[in-house]
Amino acid sequence: MVLDLVIIGLGIAVFPLSVAAFVLVLSADRGVWKGLAFILAWLACFVGVLAIVLLTTGGEPPAPKSPPSTAASALKLAIGLGLLAYGWHRHRHRADRRTARGSDAPDVRGAGEAQQTGEPLRAPESGEARDAPADGEARKAGKAGPTGKASGRMAAELDHISMWTAAGLGPLLQPWGMVAAGAATVVNADLSQTSSFIALFVYCLIATSSLLTMELYTTFAPDAARERLGRLRSWLQNHQEQAIVVVVLIVGLFLVARSIHQLTS
Repeated sequence: MVLDLVIIGLGIAVFPLSVAAFVLVLSADRGVWKGLAFILAWLACFVGVLAIVLLTTGGEPPAPKSPPSTAASALKLAIGLGLLAYGWHRHRHRADRRTARGSDAPDVRGAGEAQQTGEPLRAPESGEARDAPADGEARKAGKAGPTGKASGRMAAELDHISMWTAAGLGPLLQPWGMVAAGAATVVNADLSQTSSFIALFVYCLIATSSLLTMELYTTFAPDAARERLGRLRSWLQNHQEQAIVVVVLIVGLFLVARSIHQLTS
């Protein structure tokens, strides 16, 4: 159980969507307080799910090969397969978008190349290049590509959110597939042993570690945190899809392997 909770907790901690959203919350006006509201709501929901599971089991793990134990392992297997399918889907979707962007690129060659091939230089289609501002002009005008525009809109909206909205984002942005996998693992917790309490505490701490680290860093070193979190935000804007695919595939493979082992041993 401990190894399962550690891997699942790490997957929750580094899940790019929740990390990116929390960085934007911290960047907002009164970001430290809104970040605290985000974390408290996140923890309340997270601990609430575990409490419901423990109340259902009475704090006693089901016997091996019993229907509850088999059902918990089967649920983890289903979640693992779902994560693998989700990761593969996002990977294929990203590859398709890259292919589409490549096929839509205008075939505009320089004068030297056209002269070498003996073909006439093709002028851009109407509005193709005229309406596309250069990078410098786009930055001056405050414009960006699709990802930058979406991120800019999100940042502008989060800059003026209330404490209650920040708190509501906490549970909303949890990776619920991994949270459900953790809940299925907690079914095997034995509250008569101190080690189970320690394992549950460490699980909650690991799952929230990234948020707590950013919150404390912003509180005690705001200038340095602003710079480093800005770099993290830029990195996530450029690599978010890859990071999501990597995280869900690793956790999904682990859950599938562990569940098959539990069901067949």
